[in-house]
Amino acid sequence: MLNVNEYFDGQVKSIGFENNEGQVTAGVMAPGEYEFGTSQNELMKVVSGELIVKLPNESDFSNYPAGTEFRVAAGAKFQLKVEQATAYICIYS
Repeated sequence: MLNVNEYFDGQVKSIGFENNEGQVTAGVMAPGEYEFGTSQNELMKVVSGELIVKLPNESDFSNYPAGTEFRVAAGAKFQLKVEQATAYICIYS
């Protein structure tokens, strides 16, 4: 079953599903600044575009262009700056 999610007044949209990797979402973020909280461990893979991310316990933002990934532990918050429409895949564990 596919689940459609929408956040930040439609600026972030994703489709959730399950496969052999577990629970996954694939989505797109419009330009803007966002803060997300995690309830599970997350592996974020940037598919197209770029995410500028401030991970928990980090003082600076880091760039994650297409083809890169980062992890966020459960129970954390992280900040994102998006300068161009960006596609991602998030795998939960």
